[in-house]
Amino acid sequence: MSDYNSIRSRVIRIIFGGALLVIIAQLFNLQLLSTKYSLLADEQGIYRKVVYPSRGLVYDRKGRVILDNTTLYDLVVIPFQLKGVDTMAICKIVGIDTAEFRKRVLGAIIKNGRYQPTIFQGLLEPQMFAQLNENLFRIQPGFDLIKRPVRKFPFNAAGPILGYLGEVDTGYLRRHPERGYSSGDYFGIAGLERSYEKVLMGERGIEFWLRDNKNRPTTRFEGGKNDTIAIAGNNLHTSIDIELQELGEKLMANKLGSIVAVDPKTGGILAMVSGPGYDPSLLTGAQRGKNIRAFNKDPKLPLLNRAISATYSPGSTFKTLQALIGLQEGVINTNFTVTCSGAFYGCGSGKPMRCLDIGTFNLRTAITKSDNTYFATVMQKVINNPANPDIDSSLNIWARYMSAFGLGHKIGVDIPSEQPGNIPNANYYNKRYGAGKWNYCTFRSVSIGQGEVNVTPLQVANEMAYIANKGWYKIPHVVDSIEGGDTYHLLDTFNKKHTAVSIDDSVFEAVHDGMEGVVDHGTGTGAKVKGIVICGKTGTVENYAPGGIIKRPNHAFFCAFAPRDNPKIAIMCVVQNSGRFGGTYAAPIVGLMIEKYLNDSIVDKARLERIEYFSKLNLVPDFIYTDYKRQDSIDHRKDTAYLVKKGYLKMLRDTLGLEDDPEIDEVKTDPKKLAEPPKGKDKKDPKDRNAATSPIINNADDKKRVPSPDKKDSTP
Repeated sequence: MSDYNSIRSRVIRIIFGGALLVIIAQLFNLQLLSTKYSLLADEQGIYRKVVYPSRGLVYDRKGRVILDNTTLYDLVVIPFQLKGVDTMAICKIVGIDTAEFRKRVLGAIIKNGRYQPTIFQGLLEPQMFAQLNENLFRIQPGFDLIKRPVRKFPFNAAGPILGYLGEVDTGYLRRHPERGYSSGDYFGIAGLERSYEKVLMGERGIEFWLRDNKNRPTTRFEGGKNDTIAIAGNNLHTSIDIELQELGEKLMANKLGSIVAVDPKTGGILAMVSGPGYDPSLLTGAQRGKNIRAFNKDPKLPLLNRAISATYSPGSTFKTLQALIGLQEGVINTNFTVTCSGAFYGCGSGKPMRCLDIGTFNLRTAITKSDNTYFATVMQKVINNPANPDIDSSLNIWARYMSAFGLGHKIGVDIPSEQPGNIPNANYYNKRYGAGKWNYCTFRSVSIGQGEVNVTPLQVANEMAYIANKGWYKIPHVVDSIEGGDTYHLLDTFNKKHTAVSIDDSVFEAVHDGMEGVVDHGTGTGAKVKGIVICGKTGTVENYAPGGIIKRPNHAFFCAFAPRDNPKIAIMCVVQNSGRFGGTYAAPIVGLMIEKYLNDSIVDKARLERIEYFSKLNLVPDFIYTDYKRQDSIDHRKDTAYLVKKGYLKMLRDTLGLEDDPEIDEVKTDPKKLAEPPKGKDKKDPKDRNAATSPIINNADDKKRVPSPDKKDSTP
């Protein structure tokens, strides 16, 4: 028995000894190794405050700031700290009721959980900030004020180029964990803000503050030695001429279309206008989301950057490239002539392709007069070239030339959402019609820039740079340099010359001769500028509504470079659905832009009056106003039934320390209680062009069309 008691005593001592060792080990771990409870203790006594850096500035070619920063504050909420906070004080200052207060807290919980700070009222107006700052002791620790650098647009121009910011969402954080964003951060959504986000964003800083017994921040923890400093983003220097950009936006007011101007020697974009324009400051600040929703509903599509995202048939501007290919392939020479008796009859029966000028033309005069028959004949010779084994190979050779000219693919501009356009090749027609079931006559309209060929305005401007340089171009781009260096090698591709096809200078000289004639005495005389030799080409583009049945008003095209010797600007303009010829509207606009850039200013009274005339000229097509009448203006209610289902309402009650609350209980039986109230219908007649059909679009003086200043329309 004694042996049994001895063994039992020994076992009990071992158990108690083991338990003591476990306790000692755990105490050692908690006191010396683990940081969990240390962090929890610090959380109660130390406040971690994020300091957002200033984003990099953006300068134009003359060193003027075109994208700046200003400072506003966000009111952020940390839901789990809200018990005991003076909610009535918050509601009074922010201008909301208790129901809206609970709705916002609920939204914060759903978005980021109970323990993360979430914006409660973003980008505070100065008066509201002053009131909140004065009453901060009454609303902490549940609320805090966070400084937020906000974008400022000193010139109210170049919105599609510069872009805008938006708050990162949970999906973006999940997809890009390596980028170091946190909830509440902003990032570039469009334009340069998006393309150069890594350069512009900078690095966030952290400040650690001690709290008092009421959880209010008092002084820096350990004198700030653990803080990290916010590092501002790098500045960008661009090729944009902001005054030229402003002029372009003024000229394109009340119009759909685009202007793109490029320095042919560097590829730097001097101006990139998309009509209709808008005030870029509307895409920053507290009203950004509301304004974006209004933009997206507008049939004019103001957020569509037509310079790079819209595609058009290029019309007769395409003929200059057809001439280059015909000369280089040796199927014609500069003295080759074609007689037009009224139409192109090279395809036998069927509807002939009309030409507006009857006579005999060589290369130079055919470009000057924009003769359809001449260039239909040239492309027919290229496609039926006996030097090639078959029509497939001939068309593919033609398509490779066009690709070398920068068409049919994305050029690589440093602004997102560029579209490739379309240059058809043999594979394209084989899929469409079947191998061996098509020939040149199937796509003859391509010879004059119609049919299946599509380009962006940027590509046409680059085409002009290629011709101006006699056979090379650099990829068009906006940013010339980055302060602090191009760490991410974002600019490397913009320094390379693209010379995929070797064409003799004499070939280009012949094309230049014809283009100079266009402006001197041809279809583009509206582009003339005193003392400047301009080479240009008009285009009048037929187009149809989706479905290809209903014909819409023609697009007006004009592209040019100047001066002819030592070109300094390559430019294009398209006035979408203007219903007239390229020489009527687009050519005069290009002429004014060239004059402004090369002379630095326009001082002649008659020319200034011409600017005012075009800025007030309304060329928005009628079908846009029809679209205004058709659009549904009723905002959909938000479906809040899932709030009850997922228990978020109970979480809201627990967070705020509420017991029975009639308003919350009513939501359980009527989930629509938290829904947004429906907005009233717009009672203005959208057909009234003086009505503010889209008040946030920069379309001042939106009036009825006024007659053209030209005595008669130019030919295409």
